[in-house]
Amino acid sequence: MTVVRVAAVQLAATEDVAENLATAVRLVEDAVAQGAQLVVLPEFGNHVSWYADRAHARRMAQTLDGEFVRTLAETAATHEIHLLVNCTLLREDGRTTGSNVLIGPDGAILATSDKQVLMGSERDHLDPATEPSLVVETPLGRLGLYSCMDGVINETPRMLAVGGAQVLLNSLNSFALDEASLHVPVRAVENRVWVVAANKVGPLVPEHSIGAVAQAVGVPVERLHGAGESQIVAPDGTVVARGPLTGEAVVVADIDVTLADDKRRPDGTDVMAARRPELYGPIIAAPRGRQAPAGAPSLVAASICPADGDDLVALVRQAVVDGAQLVVLPELAGVALDDLHAVLAGTTATAVTSLRDGDQHVGVAVDADGVVVRQPQLHASARHAAWATGLGDALQVVDLPWGRLAVVVGDDALHPETFRLASLQDADVVAVPFTTAAPHDLDLLLLERAAENRLNLVVASRPGAYGAGMLVPLSADFTLWSGGWQFDGVISRPDPVLTEQAVTLASLSPEQASNRLVSRGTDVVDGRPWAIADALVKP
Repeated sequence: MTVVRVAAVQLAATEDVAENLATAVRLVEDAVAQGAQLVVLPEFGNHVSWYADRAHARRMAQTLDGEFVRTLAETAATHEIHLLVNCTLLREDGRTTGSNVLIGPDGAILATSDKQVLMGSERDHLDPATEPSLVVETPLGRLGLYSCMDGVINETPRMLAVGGAQVLLNSLNSFALDEASLHVPVRAVENRVWVVAANKVGPLVPEHSIGAVAQAVGVPVERLHGAGESQIVAPDGTVVARGPLTGEAVVVADIDVTLADDKRRPDGTDVMAARRPELYGPIIAAPRGRQAPAGAPSLVAASICPADGDDLVALVRQAVVDGAQLVVLPELAGVALDDLHAVLAGTTATAVTSLRDGDQHVGVAVDADGVVVRQPQLHASARHAAWATGLGDALQVVDLPWGRLAVVVGDDALHPETFRLASLQDADVVAVPFTTAAPHDLDLLLLERAAENRLNLVVASRPGAYGAGMLVPLSADFTLWSGGWQFDGVISRPDPVLTEQAVTLASLSPEQASNRLVSRGTDVVDGRPWAIADALVKP
């Protein structure tokens, strides 16, 4: 057991670099007074992240040997702590970057990492990373560093986890409420690691111009403030400490770092060992943008949640009669394909379930004419280890009248790479015949798969302690500052319809899967430097 007291500091930054430095030092010393051995500061701590132009950003940027970083390094050395600082940096190659700087207890710089995914106007003023962020071995544990938008998609935290990180340190500069409710904690549970995330509070735009900016982009002034809720998250997704929405705070918790070495699900499946890097090549290929036409404006779908003794065929029939064009049953539901063909006769509906086919666990989509697609499970799971020894070698996406469908089978749903492969093949809807087996299977793991990939989901499971499935429609309110919607603080977290009865219907929006722009120039699927993601495809 290695117990470390960690702290996530939330603060406000202005255009006054000296004032910001004083605030950071004061709050670091507050954390030290509470016993913190590792302290994480928010993103862009040197200056409010809003610039007139690229030259202005460069003038405000720091150097590793300049006063801002040096003073914080001296503070770390004085108190013998590890300290994560984030600021804009002047790099030796001429770039201006948003960078994390990890400082050791002797004041030495242990590592730097540049932001990989730039958000909106950041693209006008800053340069993205050209090298991956490395995992840093320290006496406190193996630490990984990333920033804000890098955690709104899975690849950057995933690379760090694959590299052996036990604790992920996330510096944020975010006004989005769904950072704290979804994007931060999911990175813990999907990788079975600790996450220490420090966010800003206060205006994220200079106060002298925030009113004009708010009017120009059509949002209330208060929505241009940092959303706080800095937090510390355990490897099972439990938030062990969280700060308030507003106001300075030092969020402290004792963490057992070694808990991050256990990657097992309740059934014994090791979610990292079960990865299939040889299948993930398309994830690091050059971005290409959406290729397929948009799907239909709406699709009525059904998630089937059968109780013991329910007539599954009757439930499918009920769903179709009620207007469902896509019906998803739990994995290994036990319904015969011939019976599904029969109940779908004379309709244009498609039903999805999974079955045992020799030594494979196979997802099957059928319609009135027969089998539409057979999708073998791609990743091994301990639950089916006695018989499901044969694995598939690719994820398939098929065209249906309303758009493009992928089937994610059973525990393939535990791997963020599976859904990224679906999105890269322009899927509009993903059917997930699944079995919920752990906390946060639905509200974090699978909800994030819809959010970060812009995919509609239909998840079906037999009822259990952790839910029985859900339907996740995509909202048209996604691209920031695009007009036409009143930003309420939530950017990409969808509103799921939980499966709470035998047949639950919801209207999905296949056409919304074609909109992946979270802000001007920032595509959640193609918006990162994929060339530095080789760690995802290495055995």
